[in-house]
Amino acid sequence: MREIVLKGRTFVPYIDAKTISQAVKKLGERLRDDFKGRDPLFVCIMNGSFMFASELMYAIDEDFEVAFARYSSYEGTESTGKLKEVMPVSQSLEGRVVVIVEDLIDTGFTMYHLKKHFYSLGAKEVHIATMLIKPKAIKCDVQADYVAMEIETKFILGHGLDYDNYGRMLKDIYQLKD
Repeated sequence: MREIVLKGRTFVPYIDAKTISQAVKKLGERLRDDFKGRDPLFVCIMNGSFMFASELMYAIDEDFEVAFARYSSYEGTESTGKLKEVMPVSQSLEGRVVVIVEDLIDTGFTMYHLKKHFYSLGAKEVHIATMLIKPKAIKCDVQADYVAMEIETKFILGHGLDYDNYGRMLKDIYQLKD
């Protein structure tokens, strides 16, 4: 892994792809065991979760239903504090067990509001599965039920995570250099 520069900002290696894959595999096995026979709907939050969601679905290796939705609350390296629905879930959530698949929980703002929103759409249960969580950054009353890895409170990119839409396709995760 090497330092990279995107849009004038320097990022240094943080988590390698092998470590991520191992953590996601364990998480997928746990989800498969916990939801077998319950007909869950996995809702992958785009754009960031696409790499994590793909790896997670392979690790689950079960015939569960998958849907996609897109919400936005970031500009650059900061949360705007406003949740914008870009692409709603197309499947009905009425009476369903829903598992939100998210790449990163930072302030918790998005997950807090999405969980409430999905319940308002009739979901019977709403669970959260995330690749990464920054416990010290959380500012909302939200709990992630399934976490692959806890990380420190630094801005990161790679493995689906972006900086102004760049860096998503890097297989490893990098953090902003001080």
